[in-house]
Amino acid sequence: MSIKIEQDTLTFLAELAEHNTREWFGEHKARYDKARKNYISFLDELLLEMQHFEPAARGQQGKELVFRIYRDVRFSNDKRPYKDHFGAYIAEGGRKSILPGYYLHLAGNNNSFLAGGLWYPPAEQLKAVRQEIDYSLEEFKGIVESEAFVKRFGGIQGDQLKTTPKGYDKENPAIHYLRFKGWNGVMPLPDETVLRPDFMQVVLDGFQALKPLNDFLMAPLLDVGGDE
Repeated sequence: MSIKIEQDTLTFLAELAEHNTREWFGEHKARYDKARKNYISFLDELLLEMQHFEPAARGQQGKELVFRIYRDVRFSNDKRPYKDHFGAYIAEGGRKSILPGYYLHLAGNNNSFLAGGLWYPPAEQLKAVRQEIDYSLEEFKGIVESEAFVKRFGGIQGDQLKTTPKGYDKENPAIHYLRFKGWNGVMPLPDETVLRPDFMQVVLDGFQALKPLNDFLMAPLLDVGGDE
């Protein structure tokens, strides 16, 4: 039987978003521990199931992939001490990897989502992926413009340059995709979906639908030390 995300987990995260103070968090630390344990248990089972289609999931543990709940406020105008969500990144090399991977964001108030792709890669990797898209535009479009991808993720998402990337002409047929600074698919997950008994399968189906994009993005990185 699949691990389920509990209502108490979403309720805690929703309340944390509303009462984001050290005092409140300290008073509800036991609830945080329980919610985090629920999320990590879900991740552990998710990783086992992902191994059927994603080798990067092998040998990984949920507790090592979860990002810290504590925010770094040193250089931020936003001084809230805690994140109001749980997040984990599944990729070769773990949660700090710069390689393409899969992200599960759990939050209250219908703010959960799953995502995958490449998030703001360093300059050398960014250049390599742009080159790959330029060389293999039809293959890339076949992935991100497919009916199944658009229906689930709404197309490719990410910030874009307002100008043309260096080395490319504005008339390049791939220019729309070359302007991206990262390439991602994002699927919203309403609370109703998160709490369903088959949520595990929903996430697995979403991640499996992202694998062709991740595989495309990974290929050019293998030649530029993307795993360092």
